[in-house]
Amino acid sequence: MRTILFIIRKEFLQIFRNKVMLALIFLMPIIQLIILAHAADYEVKNINLHIVDHDLSQYSQRLISKFQASKNFILIGSSFTNQAAFDEIQKGEADLFLEIPVDFQRNLLRDKKAGLQLSVDAVNGVKAGLANAYATAIIQDFNAEIRAEAAGPAASQASLTIASSNWFNPELNYFTFMVPGILVLLVTLVGMFLSGMNIVKEKEIGTIEQINVTPIRKYQFIVGKLLPFWIIANIELAIGLTVGWLVFDIPFVGSLWLVFGFAAIYLLVVLGIGLFISTVTETQQQAMFIAWFFLIIFILMSGLFTPIESMPPWAQEITRFNPVAYFVEVMRMVLLKGSGVMDIQRHILVMLSYAMVVNGLAVWNYRKTS
Repeated sequence: MRTILFIIRKEFLQIFRNKVMLALIFLMPIIQLIILAHAADYEVKNINLHIVDHDLSQYSQRLISKFQASKNFILIGSSFTNQAAFDEIQKGEADLFLEIPVDFQRNLLRDKKAGLQLSVDAVNGVKAGLANAYATAIIQDFNAEIRAEAAGPAASQASLTIASSNWFNPELNYFTFMVPGILVLLVTLVGMFLSGMNIVKEKEIGTIEQINVTPIRKYQFIVGKLLPFWIIANIELAIGLTVGWLVFDIPFVGSLWLVFGFAAIYLLVVLGIGLFISTVTETQQQAMFIAWFFLIIFILMSGLFTPIESMPPWAQEITRFNPVAYFVEVMRMVLLKGSGVMDIQRHILVMLSYAMVVNGLAVWNYRKTS
């Protein structure tokens, strides 16, 4: 035990002696969390709208007012010709334009078909689809108002009303959804990169040979090397949760002890992967590229940016071996839903199995010879 404590003390001395490393470990993840939480936002707002109003009636103005009142649209201009609207879309100044035909109000009052032309810049398919959906919802709401007015008070009283409620995220706050997942990514980056390059650094500077000729046993060396980064990653998680609570008002519905308990197991997996990478590489550059290769796959297939259910079946099967996906799901379940141990027992069992396999391979592949 004393031998392990001496190795841990040596690792902490090396970490705290390097001022740049301290900033990378503790300051950079906080900055990344704050920036990424605002940047990784798939909500489409501030859609630039151009209006082509051929009718200039009271009803057309009411419809335009509904678009102006929406938080999703910005009315950047209006004209009387399609060409002017197309020119703005061509320049990238407008995202879509709405054309209101002649006799729009008259056709509505006479209960005739009144068509609207909605043209959307679809270069960005996601943005175009959401913009079209937002605009269609506003038009349908306007149409319902006109029909209710035409039918009179009796029909309005007989209309069907729907009451809806949003569970776990009532305000549909995007930060509430994204911040826990981004925090998982930052903890993973710190754990995997630091553990992956630590032993390789000993190889590069030549101290690994000196360590190998000492009576330090293999398990003592590995535990002493990885435990400091396990502690640092848990501190990173605590700091990140504090920032999420203070800056983004992330709710802590579930048990924080359960979050840190799962994180403790998860970090064994991440550090084990980093250790395995360090045993098969000779330079820090090699370790960094291999770690980044796996991290890119883990991050993009974690369900943070795109739902796992929307992936092809073969991709969903691969995601079963993605540790990041399990931790992202657990963070959201515990922090936002208040899930307990029984709710995440499958995730815990998978991570325990993963940790034993990965660390077993890493220890088996490490040799105290050169």
